[in-house]
Formats: sequence, structure tokens, C-alpha cells
Amino acid sequence: MNLKHLFYFWKTARSGGVVRAGEALHVTPQTISGQIRLLEDSLDTQLFARDGRALELTPAGRMAMEYADEMFSLSAELEQALRHYPKGRPVEFRVGVSDAVPKSIAYRLLRPAVDPADPVRIICREWRLDRLLTELAVHRLDLVIADSPIPPTVDVRAYNHRLGESGLSFIAARSLLGDKVHAFPACMGELPTLLPGEDSAIRRKFEDWLDRKRLRPRIAGEFDDTALMTAFGRAGVGAFAVPTAIEQEILGTGDLVVLGRAEEVRIEYYAISVERRLTHPCVLAISAAAKAGLEAMGSGGVVLPGDSANELSG
Repeated sequence: MNLKHLFYFWKTARSGGVVRAGEALHVTPQTISGQIRLLEDSLDTQLFARDGRALELTPAGRMAMEYADEMFSLSAELEQALRHYPKGRPVEFRVGVSDAVPKSIAYRLLRPAVDPADPVRIICREWRLDRLLTELAVHRLDLVIADSPIPPTVDVRAYNHRLGESGLSFIAARSLLGDKVHAFPACMGELPTLLPGEDSAIRRKFEDWLDRKRLRPRIAGEFDDTALMTAFGRAGVGAFAVPTAIEQEILGTGDLVVLGRAEEVRIEYYAISVERRLTHPCVLAISAAAKAGLEAMGSGGVVLPGDSANELSG
């Protein structure tokens, strides 16, 4: 089988027709059609069926597309892998971070990729997950860090690599707590509450947890940025939730306290790549470090007196 013929078939199916495929490849539609015909003749199988002016994949064509997708995806991986080892300059590592991931978590996950003994130029972009996945699909990014796997609504050929998980800690400023505040978790229904942005996995897990506990707090604010939410929380505007992994860092100077922890609520973090098997040295370093210690990144903060083990477990 001629791989050039297969490539023209694959490009035509992905582009939606021979005209668009020809424009993308800078060849005439007649050349594209001729290459596809040669492929069909060599296989003695029809891959396209005409529906008016449109081309539709036959069942054999759909099967061929599955294999072609895999083959040309691996080809792109090979090209990227070879580009990762340029001579005479640092390795370039292009990573996208979903804006729903707390900056502290993103830093801790990415830090192992920067090795002084093997210089790396890290290029980090922060955006909505769907936009980052689009950039990943066209190989403008090597990796995407997210707090959820690829959404089913996003049609991107990529793979989820689970890095680790963290429980959820509920935090408030001492100034927000009065003498009559109940113990955790009942206190979360009494205190004004700050929520992460609607795209955050923490937001969904937090709201589900409130529903299960039948708690209905007053929502005092919503924030896409964890640092900004923490600043408002520190000012006493409302209680808020963060991954237990960064609890110690959030507590800071002691004006915040841990109301309780819901260890059964798990916030998961993923590396999303076009590679089925991770090969990029930076990605491998991130994966190894995260699996070894994401959950232990921070816990054991100041918990309010009176919390029982049952209450802390949520």
C-alpha cells in the first residue's frame, strides 16, 4: 500500500472533500482524486461513495480512517520526539494549563520538568480547556494540564494521563467566625461562601458535596482565579474550598483556619497529550513526580477544635 495515496485519502476525509484537501496540500483536486483511485484499486475496495457532490465514507473507508488516524498521529509524535532533542539549544516544552487549575497546583506539577542539568525552555499558556485542546490537536502544545479528562463534547484525538488526586479542604478567615458557628460540616451552611469559576472541577465537586449535606449557604462571590478567591476569603468575605494538596500554602500567615476536610471528595489532575504512550522527557518527569507525591503536597493545617474524625471525612 502506498502511504502517499493513504495520506491523500486521509486528508480528503478530514477536510471534507477533494477541493479543500487540494488547497491544504497545494495540489489540484484532480491529483487528489487520482491518488485516491489508485489506493482503492490497489486495495480492491471502495473507500468513498458519492452523495450528490459530496463524498461519504463507506464502511471500509471508516475503518481505514481509524487506522490512518493512528498512523499519522504516530508520525506526528515521531516528528515531535525528534524535535525535542535539538543540538546546541535547550529543549522547548510547550504546555497549556487550564485556567480552572490553581496556579500553585500548576507550578508544582510543572516544576519537575525544569531540570538545570538539562536546560528546558518552558512556554506556558493559560486558557480555557477547550481552546487548549484545539491547540494540542494541531501540535502547537506538547501537553495540557487540566482538572478533568477530555470533555465528551470536544472532538479531539488525544489521551488522558491521570497524574494524581487531592481531597478538598474548607477554609475561612478567623474574623468570619462567630461564637455561634456550628462545627463542620454544618458551619458551611451558615457562612457566606466563595465559589470557584463554573469551569472548575472543584466547583462541581463542592456543589455536589453541599447538596449531599443539604447545605444552602449564601454565595458571596465566584472567582476563576484561586489566588483572588483566597484574597477575598482572607478578608473575611466568605468561606471557600481548595485542594488539600495546597492547604498549607493557602493558610499562610495564620489568619485563616481549616474548617474541615472532605477526603472522599477527590479532585483529579490530568496530563492530556496526543501521545498514547508518554515519551517527552518533560512530560515523563511531571508524571513521575506527581504520582509520587501530589496528595502529600500539603495537609495538616490548623483545624478548628471540636472536629471529629467523622466530621472531617465529610
